Amino acid sequence: MIVGVTGGIGSGKSAVTAMLEELGITVVDADLASRIIVEPGKPALEAIAEHFGAEFLLPNGSLDRALLRSRIFSDENARLWLEQLTHPLIGEEIQHQLKNSKSAYTVLSSPLLLETHQKEMTDCIVVVDVPESLQVERTVKRDNNEAAQVERIMAAQMSRSERLKHADYIIDNSKSLINLRAEVTQLHQSLLLKS
Repeated sequence: MIVGVTGGIGSGKSAVTAMLEELGITVVDADLASRIIVEPGKPALEAIAEHFGAEFLLPNGSLDRALLRSRIFSDENARLWLEQLTHPLIGEEIQHQLKNSKSAYTVLSSPLLLETHQKEMTDCIVVVDVPESLQVERTVKRDNNEAAQVERIMAAQMSRSERLKHADYIIDNSKSLINLRAEVTQLHQSLLLKS
């Protein structure tokens, strides 16, 4: 069974998936897959440098992710171009990792799970949910970004209300870590019964 875990930026997907990993569950992370496909020497990185310019590469030859993020969230055409390049490659990397999982069920963690074809890889959807004001507050603190940039990223993602409509399970991450761990443990037990 493949369990999709998603939520808006700053919702706490990583905390939830880390707790599931502690419980012995394999987590395939779309963000990590997106990093793998743009490693130095990979065709996607070369295409990005060719399209956007060499200034999008750091001195060590790796992708300047902050510069690229700033560009794609201020230029819709740039974002669409990048998605057309990377989404199929990310999908291939995710499929490869899912096939190699040996745990009772496997988690596919992705911020864009519902916006992409990735949802078709899953048997059920878990949405990690927090109020939008908390998303902004946490992300500004975590990434040292300006609130306006976080809000642009949120605007490019599915709305909170739309995301919740797709949920088979909702994890409320607006309380303490103790509460979160209790919710994740309960989710894990439910998923073991289904798998």
